[in-house]
Amino acid sequence: MVMSDRPVHPYRIGEAASMLGVSADTMRRWVDAGRLPATRDEHGHRIIAGAELAAFARELARPENSEVEGRSSARNRFPGIVTAVVLGDVAAQVEIQAGPFRVVSLISRDSAEELGLVPGAPATAVIKSTNVVVERR
Repeated sequence: MVMSDRPVHPYRIGEAASMLGVSADTMRRWVDAGRLPATRDEHGHRIIAGAELAAFARELARPENSEVEGRSSARNRFPGIVTAVVLGDVAAQVEIQAGPFRVVSLISRDSAEELGLVPGAPATAVIKSTNVVVERR
């Protein structure tokens, strides 16, 4: 593993919450409960070290901390709510809002109908890919 000598970015509560797809209030509760260490910057704002946030995010994503039933080799699961379904003759375009992320999938129309995918239905986007693009802000 190659590690950089650059310092890891510290995150304010709102930034950390956005990274994990939760509210700032939830992040504050986790910090107050001692689940995630935080310090204060020179302005008195709570900050979380990037390495600490990364470790916490990995812990949250562990399979035993998930409500997913069954077993699968896919590790990238994004639970959310169906926001749109466009049915074609053969295929369906399904949009899921998973926290701050919009996931769009093309599946067969039969599958969409069998799963009862309609706006408002809970659904989990399970992503198994050999290519992932990574960008930094």
